[in-house]
Amino acid sequence: MTLQTLSIDISSRRIATVTLNRPDRGNAFDQTMLDELGDGLKALAADDQVRVIVLRGAGKHFCTGADLASRGPSAPATPQQPAKYAVRDVLAILDGLPKPTVAVVEGGAIGGGAGFVTCCDVAIATPAAFFSIPELRIGMAPYGIMAFMIRAIGHRAFRRYGLSGERIAAADALRLGLVHELCEPMMLDATLTQITDALLLSAPHATSALKAAAARYASPNLAEILAHVPPAHDPKSTEAQEGIASFREKRKPSWYPQ
Repeated sequence: MTLQTLSIDISSRRIATVTLNRPDRGNAFDQTMLDELGDGLKALAADDQVRVIVLRGAGKHFCTGADLASRGPSAPATPQQPAKYAVRDVLAILDGLPKPTVAVVEGGAIGGGAGFVTCCDVAIATPAAFFSIPELRIGMAPYGIMAFMIRAIGHRAFRRYGLSGERIAAADALRLGLVHELCEPMMLDATLTQITDALLLSAPHATSALKAAAARYASPNLAEILAHVPPAHDPKSTEAQEGIASFREKRKPSWYPQ
C-alpha cells in the first residue's frame, strides 16, 4: 500500500516496524494517519511472515496526539475522504493484535499517543520521554483513550493526570506501569533487540492463544470498551473552540483565572 503518514518495514527476522512519520507535526495524527494505521495493523495481523510489531515515531516525538491544526473553524478547507477509523477503533485494533507489540517512546506521547503506548504489550522509553492526557485543557474529554489508560495506570492515577493534564515524567510512567523499562537513547535499539529476541523465542500460535485468553481478564476487557457508547464530542462547542484557539495561540484558555 502507498502510505502518506507511516512507514512499515519488515526485517528478515520477521519484525515489522511501524513508524509514525509526520515529524514536522510531532507525529500528531490526522484522519489519514488513523486510517493508514488501522489498515496497516490489520494487514500485519494477517501476515504470517510477521512475528512481532514495533511502533515508534520519526523525529523528536513518539506522537503528540491529535493534530489540532486539522480541527476548529480556522482549519484549512481541504477535500476529506470519509473517516474509516476513529482513534478508539485504532486503539482496539492495536490492543487486539494476535502478535506481540512493542512501543518505543522518545519525546512526547500525548493524548492518543499515550493511548497507543497503553495498547502495546511492551513499552520502553528514554528517561527524557514524557506522557500526558491534556484533552480537558482544550475543552474536550478523552473518551477515546480513557478505558485503555485506566487499564494501564489504574483509575486513581488516571483521575489525577486526566483531570490535571500534567506531564507524566518517564520515571513516573515507569512507576505507574505505563512503561516497562527506561534506557538511554544510545541503548534504545539494543534494548529493543533484546526484547524482540525474547519475544521471538515464544511459539507464534501459543503466543496468539495466550493474548486472546489474557484479554478476557483485562478490566475493562475489549468487548466492554467497544460496547460502551461515550458521549459525543461537539468540536464546535464553545469550550472546544476556545481550547483549540488558546492552544494555537499559546495562551491560557479563558476559563483559567488570571
